[in-house]
Amino acid sequence: MKKIKDRLNPSKTLVFGFAIVILIGTFLLMLPIATEDGKGLSLINALFTATSATCVTGLVVVDTADTFSTFGEIVILLLIQIGGLGFMIFGTFLFMLLGKKITLKERLLLKESFNLFTLKETGILLKRILLFTAVVECLGGIILSIRFSFDMSIGKAIYYGFFHAISNFNNAGFDLMGGFRSLTQYANDPTVVLTVCALITIGGLGFIVMNELYEYHHSHRLTLHTKVVLMTTLTLTVGATLLILLFEFSNNKTLGPFSVQGKGLGALFQAITPRTAGANTLPINELTHATLFLTIFLMYIGAGSGSTAGGIKITTFAVLVATVWSQMRGKDDVILFRRRIVMETILKALTVATSGLAIVVFVTFILSITEKQHDFIYYLFEATSAFGTVGLSMGLTPELSTFGRLIIILTMFAGRLGPLTLGFAISKKREKMAYQRPKGDIMIG
Repeated sequence: MKKIKDRLNPSKTLVFGFAIVILIGTFLLMLPIATEDGKGLSLINALFTATSATCVTGLVVVDTADTFSTFGEIVILLLIQIGGLGFMIFGTFLFMLLGKKITLKERLLLKESFNLFTLKETGILLKRILLFTAVVECLGGIILSIRFSFDMSIGKAIYYGFFHAISNFNNAGFDLMGGFRSLTQYANDPTVVLTVCALITIGGLGFIVMNELYEYHHSHRLTLHTKVVLMTTLTLTVGATLLILLFEFSNNKTLGPFSVQGKGLGALFQAITPRTAGANTLPINELTHATLFLTIFLMYIGAGSGSTAGGIKITTFAVLVATVWSQMRGKDDVILFRRRIVMETILKALTVATSGLAIVVFVTFILSITEKQHDFIYYLFEATSAFGTVGLSMGLTPELSTFGRLIIILTMFAGRLGPLTLGFAISKKREKMAYQRPKGDIMIG
């Protein structure tokens, strides 16, 4: 057993760890106590739900509120929390509670899980991650509980408030509103919309960024990573909000009937939720094709590295845009915030983006063959949502065949761990070649 443990590199440990959590969740959701009708879920539906929760996606084949008992909902909530923070944090936290030191291997796992550059101060970072999570989820839960108390009993409001706070901070998108409605009934409510938007955004920034912002009053400096994450997040959010407002302003099935404030809130929420929360206040299948395509683009990008979100990550997107811009200007160096990006980072960004695109294209192709006849955009939307661990759907998810559900399960798993992590997990140890091949030229463009 020890030999097997020693052979597992950080990437393999993350893959196996997530798989084990999903299998445990699947078993629990199949129990009769987990559903309202006392029959439990079928294996495929339980596996799909457990994967969606652990990979903090939010795609559902059965409605959460209408199908699951309180026990089942709590299992889903625990899977969301474990999947959002990473099972390694929970394991390491238990070691700390028992008074044990964090070993080098555990530090390597934390580094891999959160895309850290160094092993320095992983123990301090771990404590702060848990503190940030507790504070943000509690604040969000309290605000939502107070608002929901006007519509339901106090006990139910508190339960709903904290469930939705945890779900949205971890970018999961599961809800308890019933009827696959998500948060559409609160589309015009500034308290719910702005609170959920804040939870999604904070969870999507990444714990490294949150930690640097916390330390800013002492250090008065931000790393290049944090600057890129903050600037790209702001640019995409503002740009997407304005475009959605333009595309949906006169759409009578979405923003058309709303007041000016309601239009602004609806556009803002729809701009933030694809990166990568999954809750929605507008009916997705009623959006214009322009908004749907923009949403697919945002889902593919995702949010910050080391966050609760999926996608190729906004840092990857920023590096690729900067690389293209530099090449178009005839510059040899790729510059971001007066810093030169090394070739290794550029190649890594290109690998992640290309691998992600390949997964989306392949899954879209398979779904277009195996599923019922729909417009092509349904399959592309579903595949991108699964890869980006977003959870938005045009209504295709409950209609998926058994094979289609298995494909989406694998896509959510790949999207949560990331193409590079999976690649490192299945590949052999990288070896340095003792020689170099002669150079060759290929015409490009």
